[in-house]
Amino acid sequence: MKNVNKQAKDSENRKQQDLEVSKSDATGQMMTTDQGLKINDDTNSLKAGERGPSLLEDFILREKITHFDHERIPERIVHARGSAAHGYFQVYKSMEKYTKAGFLQDPNLKTPVFTRFSTVAGSRGSTDLARDIRGFAVKFYTEQGNYDLVGNNVPVFFIQDAMKFPDLVHAVKPEPNNEMPQAASAHDTFWDFISLMPETMHTIMWVMSDRAIPRSLRMMEGFGVHTFRFINAKNESHFVKFHWKPKLGTHAVVWDEAQKISGKNSDFHRQDLWEAIENGNYPEWELGVQLIPEADEHKFDFDLLDPTKLVPEELVPVTLIGKMVLNRNPDNFFAETEQVAFHPGHIVPGIDFTNDPLLQGRLFSYTDTQLSRLGSPNFHEIPINRTIAPMHNNQRDGHMRQEINVGRVSYHPNSLGGGCPFQAKIDEGGFSSFNERVDAHKVRDRSESFSDHFGQATLFFNSQTQTEKNHIINALRFELGKLETEAIQIRMLGLLSQIDTNLATKVAEGLGLKVPKSPEKPINHGVGADADKHKYEPKKVEQSVKSSDALSMLKNKTLSKTITTRQVAFLCSEGVDRAAINAMKAALDKEGATMKVIAPHLGTIKANDGSEVKVDQSFLIAASVLFDAVYIPGGKNIGFLASKPEAIEFINEAFKHCKVIGADDAAIFTQTNVKSVLNVKSDAEGIVLNANKEDKNFTKSFIAAMGEHRFWSREEKL
Repeated sequence: MKNVNKQAKDSENRKQQDLEVSKSDATGQMMTTDQGLKINDDTNSLKAGERGPSLLEDFILREKITHFDHERIPERIVHARGSAAHGYFQVYKSMEKYTKAGFLQDPNLKTPVFTRFSTVAGSRGSTDLARDIRGFAVKFYTEQGNYDLVGNNVPVFFIQDAMKFPDLVHAVKPEPNNEMPQAASAHDTFWDFISLMPETMHTIMWVMSDRAIPRSLRMMEGFGVHTFRFINAKNESHFVKFHWKPKLGTHAVVWDEAQKISGKNSDFHRQDLWEAIENGNYPEWELGVQLIPEADEHKFDFDLLDPTKLVPEELVPVTLIGKMVLNRNPDNFFAETEQVAFHPGHIVPGIDFTNDPLLQGRLFSYTDTQLSRLGSPNFHEIPINRTIAPMHNNQRDGHMRQEINVGRVSYHPNSLGGGCPFQAKIDEGGFSSFNERVDAHKVRDRSESFSDHFGQATLFFNSQTQTEKNHIINALRFELGKLETEAIQIRMLGLLSQIDTNLATKVAEGLGLKVPKSPEKPINHGVGADADKHKYEPKKVEQSVKSSDALSMLKNKTLSKTITTRQVAFLCSEGVDRAAINAMKAALDKEGATMKVIAPHLGTIKANDGSEVKVDQSFLIAASVLFDAVYIPGGKNIGFLASKPEAIEFINEAFKHCKVIGADDAAIFTQTNVKSVLNVKSDAEGIVLNANKEDKNFTKSFIAAMGEHRFWSREEKL
């Protein structure tokens, strides 16, 4: 057992040690050039006289300016805006029955990981709160080499074949004639593409749902998207779908909040992740798998290789096999978060690919992208990308090469080097691709099993609560309402009608249009077929699963009632009840939530007992959209706040967004929209009152209400 624990500790620390070697701390050190020459003057360039021209011979200036000129690298084409953290993964029990992957065998082993979250469409300087898919990429530093699980926060993708990936990205990016809009899909080129590609409709439902605007990166699911293979020591194969389930549950903001948060704090998600880790509230996910025997490949009413399809959990339950904990922020954003290079082709023995045509294209694209972005095939030598497993091969030299290879031999086979490096046998851990038989003609075509583009889109829509359906309808109204081309709107209504007639009708009402009797034939549909576009009859396979709770954020069993790390705004002013502040703060601290005092000005305010209360934010800086709940303590500040327009706006906005609002005195609500529900059962509306100011259950009731997160019934009254 001592040896096992030592190995686990060694594996956990090795990546950290590898990064430590590359760190440099200038504290207490003298300034030098890159060659170690101590610098005497870093303020003035070398000149010919005090007012004369600068001299070309000033090598210190040239070195400094050259570094500055080249200190940025090309940003990623997609997933440019990201944030990341270090942590570890630990399997619950050995998975040897299904895979020989080493990091999935020993429950005592903590495998180091580096996880990066990102938006897809926006540039590095865009907002965290764009309506967008989120990247969810995990690099496992295993003893067998690096394994990258490169996924998203939705389980399906827009397209079925990598041939269309450049077109998808070109369509969703800012339009090339004016570079607008940034980090947004609500424009003509995107929906023009979507309306001509029915295979996108399932993913469109996810992107128009609240999944596309998560409350926090710590509160969203992750998916491997593609179907992969697990291979065990007996060379037996199981298809596998990967899932990351957040321990805090899945939660979102509403679209109105997302737009306002973008204006108040475009780094909302990035800051939330950083501060949670700094405060010791380490984000945690459980890794789940859906395992499908090779013999069951064709038993479903969809194709396992189709990346626009998911496997309903009612058909194949998700088995939780391990956990990931993120417990350390990067030391340097550029060196780690920006330079990390993920690749779905970085696998280890026991994990292999399938013939998913989108995955096959990604296996080429990621390497090609890193060559351009990081400048060299030696990007694996950047510290954040280095494997903890030993590297020995005959690859040499090139731009950015850092490893110093000794000896005269750099080829295989050889005798001068004793045949080294040796090839590993399979039973020695050597990688071997799964021996899948392929016997087919070379064609540019797709399987008929990929042709249903609407069945699972309908499944997703039918699985939502009415609140979630309304949000999807409003999202489509917003997005399509931004379009300048009516023909694209009509094409989209035709496709939406194949998902759900009520959905299409409601969206059409918002656009002031009529739903067409039938959808247009896609441009790329039926080459050589009848040119009459009205002859197009889209295929829709009846799904064996009619509704799935796992697809709804509000029905999902992972919806956690914990309020850990939730943010509560305390609205305060002069004369506030100090005892009330202390009581609520103590109760929230016990539950792991945090509070901030919001007041008319910064500095301090004087409480009713004469003590000073430190103000965290003024109303000018703060906004209800940045908090999960609102509490208004009693005291003289109730009357003062009731006369402040900014306080009334704060409360009204929190009420509009269905958040919990607690108060020691209902008088604060006289001028607010909250008064509309005070005569009904407040518990059902998330308005918690300390009626007699001595209610011992008040803080418990407030915390219990926060555990519900939102009170969606309010939307019907607004």
